[in-house]
Amino acid sequence: MRSFISVLCLWSLYCSVAAGNTDPDGPEGLLKDKNLTEHTQSNTVHPPAKPSVRFNIRTSKDPEHEGCYLSRGHDQHLKDCGFNTTAKTFFIIHGWTMSGMFENWLFKLVSALQMREQDANVVVVDWLPLAHQLYTDAVNNSREVGSKIAKMLDWLQEKEHFSLENVHLIGYSLGAHVAGYAGNFVQGTIGRITGLDPAGPMFEGADIDKRLSPDDAYFVDVLHTYTRSFGLSIGIQMPVGHIDVYPNGGDYQPGCGLNDVLGSIAYGTITEVMKCEHERAVHLFVDSLVNQDKQSFAFQCTDSNRFKKGICLSCRKNRCNSIGYNAKKIRHKRNSKMYLKTRAGMPFKVYHYQMKIHVFSYKTMGETEPSFYVTLYGTNTDSQSLPLEIVEQIDLNATNTFLVYTEEDMGDLLKIKLSWEGTSQSWYNLWKELRSYLSKPHNPVRELHIRRIRVKSGETQQKLTFCAEDPEQTSISPGKDLWFTKCRDGWRIKNQTSSAMDVL
Repeated sequence: MRSFISVLCLWSLYCSVAAGNTDPDGPEGLLKDKNLTEHTQSNTVHPPAKPSVRFNIRTSKDPEHEGCYLSRGHDQHLKDCGFNTTAKTFFIIHGWTMSGMFENWLFKLVSALQMREQDANVVVVDWLPLAHQLYTDAVNNSREVGSKIAKMLDWLQEKEHFSLENVHLIGYSLGAHVAGYAGNFVQGTIGRITGLDPAGPMFEGADIDKRLSPDDAYFVDVLHTYTRSFGLSIGIQMPVGHIDVYPNGGDYQPGCGLNDVLGSIAYGTITEVMKCEHERAVHLFVDSLVNQDKQSFAFQCTDSNRFKKGICLSCRKNRCNSIGYNAKKIRHKRNSKMYLKTRAGMPFKVYHYQMKIHVFSYKTMGETEPSFYVTLYGTNTDSQSLPLEIVEQIDLNATNTFLVYTEEDMGDLLKIKLSWEGTSQSWYNLWKELRSYLSKPHNPVRELHIRRIRVKSGETQQKLTFCAEDPEQTSISPGKDLWFTKCRDGWRIKNQTSSAMDVL
């Protein structure tokens, strides 16, 4: 699946290069440098070329409205455009473009900002003529664009009541590094920069003055959604902000899978497919603006695998944070890598649970890989059957930690059903069964024992303990279920002397 998407992306890069070199027609042609055209009639009067970087303040919620353009040194433009020097000011910076036109995500982001911050100035940085180039040329142009944004901000600082603290640069893909250059060049410190899946090629491993970095603003937060695909990383993998959030591990995004790809191809939207994961960062940010009552939370963790094990659901010492616009401006001495799961569409919020299960085996067993599923029963609703992802393998006679998440708010958890799914007739599962069988020298019975399940909610930080419904029946085997009911709040057992194994 991932290799297929990467091939499509590589193909699109190749086609975009060809289009940039050979296609003189369509909207792209309007953006070409007119100085490259030889005019055969010297007496022909040509209109002046458009500036390579323009600052378009959005004065209407209608995306078809042209807006109003600011020009450095022209105070009258500020008045004509209704620029409010006391309000928050957002600069939206697009990235490299294949079409030479604004994409739909930009208008959705503008609309969401206008809805959330009605008095704010929303400025679109239009650098299409410099972005609609070969990718390498667009990268080389990004420094110049950042410099022009910095000069605009320096000029605005001369105006009464205008403050860089109220400035928020939002850059997508290559635009994130443009924002970094602007923060590096401006006189003073910008309040905030948000990088929406900053571009990876030509920036991965670069020095901090040649890419987005925490030094570029008082607070720099980053969403990484397309960090790896068959060796090709469209988005930058390394952390580049104060807080770097990796939704779904920063690579596979729900709704961007193989089935979605094939369905989109059938409907002729191949371009949308190729940018699905890369652009997901924008939609997560938009979601944070419009769905304030369903904020998504991310949790600090050293890497994606530890998060998948359910180890990192703590909010102590600022280890969790809202993502997107609602993120708390927390600046640690070291960068914070944060992770979360999401749904396939807005609202993206899910509810995370850590499950600690002590798995007993009273008989000799070889390596085991049980297919465990849980169903959660709450005061609001019941969940679907949810898989317990085994990142490595199940440790026997030890506590195993899992991550489970639901798309609905379960309310207070009341019951848990643990199921050991029977063997499905796939080649992979047949191979697992054969390997497990060959590793068992005495043909033991496949039976495990589980007495309790300890649960922690990531969103509420509430801890609960669930005990086997029948204390005399704690065994589970393939094709069987085991029921657990809430037996206490918290995890500790008070006023009871037990062995460590019994407590677990």
